[in-house]
Amino acid sequence: MWRMNTAEKQIYLTFDDGPNPQVTSLVLAILDRFDVKATFFCVGENVSKYPDVFEEVKRRGHAVGNHTFNHIKGYEYSAADYTENVQKANGYIHSSLFRPPHGRIKYSQIKALKKDYKIILWDFITYDYNKKIEPEQITKEVKKRSRNGSIVVFHDSLKAEKNVLNALPQALKFWKEEGYSFGILS
Repeated sequence: MWRMNTAEKQIYLTFDDGPNPQVTSLVLAILDRFDVKATFFCVGENVSKYPDVFEEVKRRGHAVGNHTFNHIKGYEYSAADYTENVQKANGYIHSSLFRPPHGRIKYSQIKALKKDYKIILWDFITYDYNKKIEPEQITKEVKKRSRNGSIVVFHDSLKAEKNVLNALPQALKFWKEEGYSFGILS
C-alpha cells in the first residue's frame, strides 16, 4: 500500500526506526501538542532495548507496525531469512502492519509475508535522516507533495533528530491550516 483513500483530505503520518528514548519521546510531545496520532514502524531490536518507550507510544494512542528486528535490507536476504527476522520482531511488536526498511523487498518476500501482514510503503518520504537536508527543505517538500491519502514517512531516530524535531511542527501546522485530518494505519 502506497497511499490511502484519496477521497478524504487525510494524512497518514508514520515514523520509522524507533523507538529511541531520546527522539521518540520528543516526537510524542510534538504530536500531543498538535493532537495528532500517527503510526510508528518499530525495529524489534529497539523495542527489546526500550520497551518502556514502545509502551508509551501505544499508551498515547498511536498505532505500531513491524520494521524487521535488525532493520535489514530485503534485497540481501532470502525470503525465509527475511521472514524469520520479521517474525522475530513481531514477538515484540505484535502488529499486522509491516514496512520494509529502505522500501527494499523482493517479490518472494512479499509473497511470504502478505498472508500475515499488510505491507505499507509511502506516498512520500521526508529524507529527514539525511544530514545534507535542512528542516526548511523538508517543510517545503511537505507543502509541495502532500495530497489526500498521503502516507508520509519521518524517522524517530538519532540520525533524524535535528530534522524531525524542527520540520515536524512546521509540517503539522501546515497540514492543520490546510484542513487535513490525520489517520492511523490499521
